[in-house]
Amino acid sequence: MVTITLPEAFVDKTTKTILGVFAALILLTGSFAGGFVTRHLLDGTSLFPANENPPLNILLPPTTAPTQEGQASATPQELQDLFVPFWEAWNLVHEQYVNQPLDDTLLMQGAIRGMMEAVGDDYTYYMDPKVYELESTSLSGQYEGIGAYVDTQGEYLTIVSPIEGSPAEAAGLRPGDQIIAIDGEDMTGVAPEAARQKVLGPAGTTVVLTVAREGEPEPLTFTIVRAKITVPSVTGEMREDGIAYIDINFFGDRTTNELRAKLDELLAQNPKGIILDLRFNPGGYLVTSIEVASEFIDEGVVLIEQYSDGSRDTYNALGNGKATDIPLVVLVNEGSASAAEIVAGALQDYGRAQLVGVQTFGKGSVQTIQPLSNNQGAARITIAKWLTPKERLIQGVGLTPDYIVEMTDADYENNRDPQLDKAVEVLLEMIAQK
Repeated sequence: MVTITLPEAFVDKTTKTILGVFAALILLTGSFAGGFVTRHLLDGTSLFPANENPPLNILLPPTTAPTQEGQASATPQELQDLFVPFWEAWNLVHEQYVNQPLDDTLLMQGAIRGMMEAVGDDYTYYMDPKVYELESTSLSGQYEGIGAYVDTQGEYLTIVSPIEGSPAEAAGLRPGDQIIAIDGEDMTGVAPEAARQKVLGPAGTTVVLTVAREGEPEPLTFTIVRAKITVPSVTGEMREDGIAYIDINFFGDRTTNELRAKLDELLAQNPKGIILDLRFNPGGYLVTSIEVASEFIDEGVVLIEQYSDGSRDTYNALGNGKATDIPLVVLVNEGSASAAEIVAGALQDYGRAQLVGVQTFGKGSVQTIQPLSNNQGAARITIAKWLTPKERLIQGVGLTPDYIVEMTDADYENNRDPQLDKAVEVLLEMIAQK
């Protein structure tokens, strides 16, 4: 067993280790990267299975297919027999397909995509150059686009919520709006993820969205100028009841610094306790989860990584936390995944916090992103499973809150939050018993 204490701000800039339901950004699918953020309605969905990644319209110049002799010599000796059918298929499509010439780069990308899909793991997949570019910026918090969370699971791309201060909000888009046309092009029968790609674009450019809105007899049209959008990963406020409320939206490049700044601001006001909201937090970087947990835990194991050969790495708290003694309650729900579950699981295991909400998503695996040669994207590969300090396996299971509180459709529609209400009740009881 290896015990690892991570230095603050450590991030591997080439091979990033991520714990999250971020993908080529679909829960954040190209999501954050374009400023048009995808935030699924998570009930019963698979957030980014590789086989849901639609082919992107990348036009590259065709190349010349290698000769059969060259194919054999390019294949490692021990794999030549195995790859005979592959090269046979390669040659057949070049010789017989009706529309020639073929784009060998796209064929190569398709072969890699198929290979990664065949692994059978939702979080192991090929990221073509465009998707890799988006993923590389997905956790920075700075994007260009219209600024809206969307759902890609229905018939049409659907607005979940505009981001505060965004062009989408200014234009008047509302939750539930279904995007039925983009720049005059009918989206009927178009995969919502492909539609999302069409909405993405650089700041200063214009997109025209036609939406179907419940209660409106005719479609509505919105002309929106895309903009640069900054989405903070941490927000918070001091409540009138003396409780500090902190909401972490994702675990990105700037989360630790934003959290520490917010803690400085709120702790200076002498709060009675803290409510940490991790609902609909899809995860992010492993190192960030350790840093965030360390703000609330003095010492001890935060995370255990377990590899296929049974070996383990153990990550410890950094010992520099600002809020390790103050009463704490954590809000979680079905959208709290991976890095969010690491933090919540550690706090629960140590009895440091009570969890309020519903069962978490159950994403307990670790991925690494490995860039491929010749700027041909990257391979995102599951390399380990992670366990809580008490060695609870989260994958496919999730965390069970100490207090189960459901949110109904009526609660959402009427801006009620019984989960937050319960968290306040639990925290006040903890404060009274301290």
